[in-house]
Amino acid sequence: MTASDVTGAPPENPGTRAGKTSNGKTPAGKNRRLHPAWIVAAVAFLALVGAAGFRAAPGVLMVPLQEEFGWSTTVLSLAVSINLVLFGLTAPFAAALMERFGIRKVTSLALCLIGLGSALTVFVNQSWQILLTWGLLIGLGTGSMALVFAATIANTWFATSRGLVTGILTAGSAAGQLVFLPFIAALAQNPGWRGASLLIAAGALAVVPLVLRWLRNSPADVGVLPYGAEKPDGGKPGDEEPDAKEADVGTNATTQSRPAAVVASPGSGDSPNAAIRALQVLKRAAKVRTFWALAAGFAICGATTNGLIGTHFIPSAHDHGMPETTAAGLLAVVGIFDIVGTIASGWLTDRFNPKVLLAVYYQFRGIGLLVLPLLLGSSVEPSMIIFVVVYGLDWVATVPPTAAICRSVFGADGSVVFGWVFAAHQLGAAVAALLAGFIRDATGHYNYAWLGAAAMCTVAAVISATIRKDAVKKEPVPVA
Repeated sequence: MTASDVTGAPPENPGTRAGKTSNGKTPAGKNRRLHPAWIVAAVAFLALVGAAGFRAAPGVLMVPLQEEFGWSTTVLSLAVSINLVLFGLTAPFAAALMERFGIRKVTSLALCLIGLGSALTVFVNQSWQILLTWGLLIGLGTGSMALVFAATIANTWFATSRGLVTGILTAGSAAGQLVFLPFIAALAQNPGWRGASLLIAAGALAVVPLVLRWLRNSPADVGVLPYGAEKPDGGKPGDEEPDAKEADVGTNATTQSRPAAVVASPGSGDSPNAAIRALQVLKRAAKVRTFWALAAGFAICGATTNGLIGTHFIPSAHDHGMPETTAAGLLAVVGIFDIVGTIASGWLTDRFNPKVLLAVYYQFRGIGLLVLPLLLGSSVEPSMIIFVVVYGLDWVATVPPTAAICRSVFGADGSVVFGWVFAAHQLGAAVAALLAGFIRDATGHYNYAWLGAAAMCTVAAVISATIRKDAVKKEPVPVA
């Protein structure tokens, strides 16, 4: 398979292309116009956008479902919690499955599950059915398309600029929220929440053909090295890569600097059983203190994003008299600035100590949550706009530095380890979503939930700041 299989360009006579020799090779020093890694990253970004539709849905659809069926906030929060738990627990296994069966197959199946779960939601009339669609089906699908997908793409296809790429791909989830949220809110009002559910299904399924056509499993599939990797003959990053027959992707690269997906190409069948590999990595990682520090911080990250703001901001704003469409618009603005903040965080991660970045991000988030109860009202004041902008910049800015630390400490297993850290993120989100719903039903407001989350952010900042300085210098954790 050649690079033209990725770019879609028709095959050419090797001797007729300008700048090539008679044997079809590009002379040393000639560069590709666009490395295939960037094509894969672009398709991965669109896949994350398509998978992110449901992330915008619970907060918008919660009130319409309550009004139609009379279900309590706790019941609907339980459905979201099941989704978030599966979202998290599926992630490390999905990372191993991508290594075993290939990124393209796993991603396509995940998008189909999201589409199926969203489409079936229109038929629900019992509370247990929303647990099945929102919880089980969409949870498994979104879990397989979790942020570990972004880390896997970055680690597999890029040898340099991984922090930036992780930030850009992570921003895909924010872009999905930005794209879907206003339309979901409008459809929830007229014609109703069922139309909004069908929009989410269509968004996920529309990306599947792009994934099947353009998303390749590894650089080896198209006969290139990862972007920025040095050629075996000592060429510089960006030089023309060798052809597939000549390029041994395992040459002149250490296990620590290269992802497992390059050692054993995704889908090649060289990886061990996915479930066993994921559990083996967890067993080894659990012996490293840094893993627990990252997991604790990320659990609080999930609690204060997906669990609270993502699920309960719109219902809380509705309690204060703010129209749901207005509150949804504010969350869309969060999505806009999330894109900016996450990409900027990726750029910063390539240049500064990631543990310091984490501490700063968590503390700023805590300050925002502390003042949120004072900002909510029936209308949008300038202070609320400031909160939305700051919170948006900080929303998932924690992902690039967290992924970078996983990669530095655990080397080739960094993507799977990040999957387990992300599982903690979603478990924290699930607990927060359920507890916030219970607090709302018990007290009639969300104030205690916001204040408790602010305190947890301070804890996360302290944990992140105290990650041992020598952690990133450890040898990669071996996997049996």
